[in-house]
Amino acid sequence: MRVGRGIGHNETEAALALWEQVKHRTTHRDNPPPFVSDGWGGHREALLEVYGQVPAYQGRGRPPTRKQPSPAWHYTQMVKQRDDQGHLLAVDIRIIYGDEHTPTLTGERTAYIERANLTSRHRNARLTRKTLGFSKQLALFRASSIWEDRVYTLTRAVKTLRRPAYAGQRRWLPQSPAMKAGLTDHLWSIRELLIRIPVSTNSL
Repeated sequence: MRVGRGIGHNETEAALALWEQVKHRTTHRDNPPPFVSDGWGGHREALLEVYGQVPAYQGRGRPPTRKQPSPAWHYTQMVKQRDDQGHLLAVDIRIIYGDEHTPTLTGERTAYIERANLTSRHRNARLTRKTLGFSKQLALFRASSIWEDRVYTLTRAVKTLRRPAYAGQRRWLPQSPAMKAGLTDHLWSIRELLIRIPVSTNSL
């Protein structure tokens, strides 16, 4: 289930947009969920901006103004070391926020997010490099990404989410991410998606 997508002119701007969406759309209003990422991105700065709190003033010296992380945060980075041919040599696990138990909570691999990125590149031509469809305007890229997220969440039957069919000749019943999350009870068609979810017609 995709709960957010960060889009911006740089890594930090994209990470900030992502965590604002996560805070608004999920139950993680006070603290971010445990997560793991690669070595790129501005997640450290974005987490402080969205979830950080300024410590209470103790009455001595200047009052604090810088936001601080909470001990409840768990964020791990997996930095892959490669040779000149791109072969993986080692993986450096860095605990950005948390303690020695953080890698267990966040997981020690980025395979799921890498697979999600690959799915997006296959279904959204504006993510494909060195093609005429590659986005040159941020607004158009944002619009195509929002559409791709909606199609994936509501209309795509994900094989790993299928459930057993206990009656009839079918062995499995398809499920979309939205069905698994309890947001709908059926696979949507593209026509239904266009009719039921309003799309802005404002000029860009």
